[in-house]
Amino acid sequence: MSVMRVALFVTCVNDTLFPGTGKATVRLLERLGCTVDFPIEQTCCGQMHFNTGYRDDARPLARRFTATFDGYDAVVVPSGSCAAMVREWYPSLGVTPPEGVYELSEFLVDVLKVTDVGAYFPHTVTYHPTCHSLRSLKVGSRPFDLLSHVRGLTLVPLGGAEECCGFGGTFALKNPAVSAAMCADKVRNVLDTGAEVLCAADNSCLMHIGGSLTRQRTGVRVLHLAQILASTEGDPA
Repeated sequence: MSVMRVALFVTCVNDTLFPGTGKATVRLLERLGCTVDFPIEQTCCGQMHFNTGYRDDARPLARRFTATFDGYDAVVVPSGSCAAMVREWYPSLGVTPPEGVYELSEFLVDVLKVTDVGAYFPHTVTYHPTCHSLRSLKVGSRPFDLLSHVRGLTLVPLGGAEECCGFGGTFALKNPAVSAAMCADKVRNVLDTGAEVLCAADNSCLMHIGGSLTRQRTGVRVLHLAQILASTEGDPA
């Protein structure tokens, strides 16, 4: 089997606030035998503009994405929301997305056909299935299958897992009281698990929940799925 030439779309949130997630994704994919490119021409996918109603502003960003990522075997996105934007909503802008755009867990399980990625993470973890990955992409059990094969990891169920955390991009800015109440419910459910780490596939949601966990000095860490899957005994997350 030939080596897959994969492009990483790191996303705005990861590039500016959580670069460790992008680095972890590259380490993981290279460990699994992929050649990973980072097209420097990449910019925002346009999701924020699109969701706020500025579709004419989102359209050139969608066209730029399609041109930038054309020709790769796969485009891997460590974000369910951005992957959903490209696959589900570009056509409504009159833009045909490039073939083979995958959220990270989809790529690992469906394309590389692996669930044991050789990770080691000796901690108790609970997983929050973010709205776009759950409802738009329907990634289902893929993240759980991957986490369940991590050596040393104890995966505990999260109560009310399928309920939104309240972030929702600009929703949190426009409806701060409702957003905070939804986040409080999510934090309470996280604390009820007794987990050391909260994991998700979108850093935007982890930023929202993690901010509350930190302000309350709970001691619970938040980590992107890529960071846990990239973790090894020699290079722990």
